Amino acid sequence: MQDIVSAIVSGEAAPEDFAALALPGSYRAVTLHKGETDMFAGLAGREKDPRKSVHLDEVPVPELGPGEALVAVMASSVNYNTVWSSVFEPLPTFDFLARYGARSPLARRHDLPYHVIGSDLAGVVLRTGPGVHAWKPGDEVVAHCLSVELESPDGHGDTMLDPEQRIWGYETNFGGLAELALVRANQLMPKPAHLTWEEAGTLGLVASTAYRQLVSRNGAGMKQGDNVLIWGASGGVGAFATQFALAGGANPVCVVSSEQKAEICRAMGAEAVIDRSAEDYRFWKDEHEQDPREWKRFGKRIRELTGGEDVDIVFEHPGRETFGASVFVARKGGTIVTCASTSGYKHEYDNRYLWMSLKRIVGSHFANYREAWEANRLIAKGRIHPTLSRTYALEETGQALHDVHRNLHLGKVGVLALAPQEGLGVRDHELREKHLTAINRFRVPAPQAG
Repeated sequence: MQDIVSAIVSGEAAPEDFAALALPGSYRAVTLHKGETDMFAGLAGREKDPRKSVHLDEVPVPELGPGEALVAVMASSVNYNTVWSSVFEPLPTFDFLARYGARSPLARRHDLPYHVIGSDLAGVVLRTGPGVHAWKPGDEVVAHCLSVELESPDGHGDTMLDPEQRIWGYETNFGGLAELALVRANQLMPKPAHLTWEEAGTLGLVASTAYRQLVSRNGAGMKQGDNVLIWGASGGVGAFATQFALAGGANPVCVVSSEQKAEICRAMGAEAVIDRSAEDYRFWKDEHEQDPREWKRFGKRIRELTGGEDVDIVFEHPGRETFGASVFVARKGGTIVTCASTSGYKHEYDNRYLWMSLKRIVGSHFANYREAWEANRLIAKGRIHPTLSRTYALEETGQALHDVHRNLHLGKVGVLALAPQEGLGVRDHELREKHLTAINRFRVPAPQAG
């Protein structure tokens, strides 16, 4: 493994040098164990501690199949799906692996008693399988997390509609929180040359998700001048939504939970910011009943910030806690576009405000190949920037998961895999210098929970 790292860090190794490197028989990976899926039984979600469930194991290098690539992972990151994996919610990911493994002899590789998790990477191609022509050993890449079969006609208009669509590292094995990763070659995209490994390793999932959800015609189809309410606007996916809104000529109304996070949004260029903790919005009277008076108070505050206008788009991802308010505050004919449900999957809202005001709810899940590529292209051009706040070592992944689970972070947190230190991997120093302030915007101490 050290020879691989040395070749990458040198910046001088040619494709034939990488092709000639011997592959190790095993590699270090962050795993979950199938025999431990009941370890948090009876505990509330917030009480489940990922530091107890994740392991750093030495695992065999998987067989390389047609259309696949083996990548040396320099850095990865933690996403909410990684948190869900680690606390076995809403169900253990081993169920996904078993279902996938039953599909074909090649897919059976994924059905193992351990799950290598992680849905992001930045690294270098080491090997490609039969039928791969666009990538070669030595290519510096990032990966998006969409894995599809495309054997059904359903996915050929929008790959996210493929009935065999899966999220790599969550619904498949051999994910990115490891020294090596197995991906489909069509998951690969060029690494932005002005970013470090750890910065580039945080981008694939959240930037692509935000692009589809907000910008794409498959999501909200944002246009210039739109008012866009963005929940968690300084968080992993929300911070990219804020940037896409600003870059696209829209007006983001950023909702955050602390003054520190509010300042981050203002630094990105947002003018309308709501600190929901300081203004003490309580959308639920108790566990069973919402409070429409709080929806109205929230809507009034939004109009104060927009010159009297309701929002055209609500960028939703908290789910249960906020969804009723989101439906209420969208303008007549407006759109609530939703991915994930970090506060709960069972959403409740008053349908009168949807049906009588001709609003629409759009479900959005990750991104298709084209959307992921477009998001990465904007990052590579320096139009959209990473939101990395802190980097952990691979051995500290459990702590990274704990911190994200408890909302002790800003933006994204990165995890170094093979990269021996932070700051490596920059190839375009001129472009980096031009955007250095924006690149480092989230590099502040993580806020406390609350």
